[in-house]
Amino acid sequence: MSGILYGIGLGPGDPELMTLKAHRLISSAKVIAYPAPDSGESFARSIAASALPDGVREIPIIVPMRVDRFPAQEIYDRAAVEIAEVLASGQDVVTLCEGDPFFYGSFMYLFERLSDRFRIEVVPGVTSLTACAAQLRRPLTSRNDVMTVIPGPLSDDDIRSKIEAAQAVAIMKVGRHLPRLKALLAGMGLLEKAGYVERASLPEQKVHRLIDLETETAPYFSMILIYKGEEAWTLPLSYSS
Repeated sequence: MSGILYGIGLGPGDPELMTLKAHRLISSAKVIAYPAPDSGESFARSIAASALPDGVREIPIIVPMRVDRFPAQEIYDRAAVEIAEVLASGQDVVTLCEGDPFFYGSFMYLFERLSDRFRIEVVPGVTSLTACAAQLRRPLTSRNDVMTVIPGPLSDDDIRSKIEAAQAVAIMKVGRHLPRLKALLAGMGLLEKAGYVERASLPEQKVHRLIDLETETAPYFSMILIYKGEEAWTLPLSYSS
């Protein structure tokens, strides 16, 4: 009997936003895998740290943090080989995933390499999308409104056309693209309708109306939410965080 590969959604960062199922599987794990940078702490592991049992075997998947594309195929090929050896021995592997495994999650790369040989169970997690909406204190969308999720690195023309076709918009992976995105939204007359959240649910989170945001830099874990539909939702005049 082969082991089971679990893709565990950990939520956006606050350990209390892990599901009960996620906590149960992590706290009983014999082997865990998780993405980790080539320097510094793994964010996924830090979320789950309090639930990790003593003596658990750890398989860090080292992903270089670079602006240019890293050799992702090679990295996940190697990780899949190591994890497959564990699964073939009959042991389960619990893979820690920030947010949700199938919402822009790197777990998909393990899934595509191993799902034809091993049983895989995916445990959904609270997404950064819903966490940011909660911190902005404004619903994401409603009724028949079309909501579009846009990666920040896309070109201005791509982003503009997608925003024009939607009533609710989430722009993810803001990071170094913040000044360009602010200028684009200002030109579209949407700056006052946009909210900004970084590091949602963590102690260091920041929440602002985008028009009030003075910095020109943003971390990778930041998001812009825009609503331009029919509902009478407005952003609060100010935020305490």
